[in-house]
Amino acid sequence: MSEEVDLRVSDREREEMVTRLQVAFAEGRLDDEEFDTRVRSALAAKTRSQLDAIATDLPAESVRTSALVPATSLTPATSLTPASTHKPGKLSLAYKTSLRRGGRWRVPAKFTAVSYKGGGTVIDLRAAELTSAVTTIRAVAYKCRVQVLVPPGMRVEFSGIGVTNAEDAASDAWPADGPAVHVRGIAYKGLVEIRTMPASAN
Repeated sequence: MSEEVDLRVSDREREEMVTRLQVAFAEGRLDDEEFDTRVRSALAAKTRSQLDAIATDLPAESVRTSALVPATSLTPATSLTPASTHKPGKLSLAYKTSLRRGGRWRVPAKFTAVSYKGGGTVIDLRAAELTSAVTTIRAVAYKCRVQVLVPPGMRVEFSGIGVTNAEDAASDAWPADGPAVHVRGIAYKGLVEIRTMPASAN
C-alpha cells in the first residue's frame, strides 16, 4: 500500500487560510499574538499538513462568511464586512483623546487620521475590508502616536517625517498582485508607526 503524499499548497490555498484567520480574529477567537503567529505560519506553509495544522481549533467555516463582501482582485481576501451601499468614512480626528478604528470596517482608497495630543490613534487594518488594491493612509501625529496595524507580510510603503516601520519580519510575503498599503505621515514630537501588533503600553 502506497503512503499518502503530503501535497504542496498553492498561493491560493495560503490566501484562503489567511482569510479564515482574519474571520476568526474579527470574531474574537484569536488574540493579537495568536493572529500574528498564525498568519506568518500560513504564509510560510509548504504542505497541506502544515497549513491544516494552523486552524485545527477553529470552525471550518464562519457563520458570517456567506454575508461577506467578495475580495474581487484583492488577494489575499481582506473583506470581512457585509455588503453595504454606504461609502466608507475618509477621516478620523482625535483631539486630546484616544481613538481606534478596527474590526470589520470598510477602508476607503484614501484615509486620513489626525491625532492631537491625548492617547493617540490606532488604525487597525488586520481584519478590515480594503476597498482598493492600494490603500493610502495619511497620518498626522501632534505630540502623540498614530499606529497603523497591518497583517503580517502585507506590502507596505511609507514616507514622511517621523514615520517608522516597527516590523523586523520580512515584508512582501503576500502575492505581488495582493493589496498594498502606503502610509504618508507627519509627526511633531510624536510618532507614526507601522506594526503588525499594537505597541505595548508604556
